[in-house]
Amino acid sequence: MKLFDLKKFIADESGAVTVDWVVLTAAIVGIAIAVLTVVSGGINTASNAISDELESANTSTYGITSN
Repeated sequence: MKLFDLKKFIADESGAVTVDWVVLTAAIVGIAIAVLTVVSGGINTASNAISDELESANTSTYGITSN
């Protein structure tokens, strides 16, 4: 049994393989967009929490304290 040869698949320009390649690429792009949509809300929440913590942290430089 022969393994799938990706280089040969990419180089092949026959009609059916080209359609397969377009469908595969569209599926990958669609999945990437879906993942970004799902993850972006969590990243936004986490970055806001980090920003709030950093803004509320007390800092001191050479004995001078600031809020």
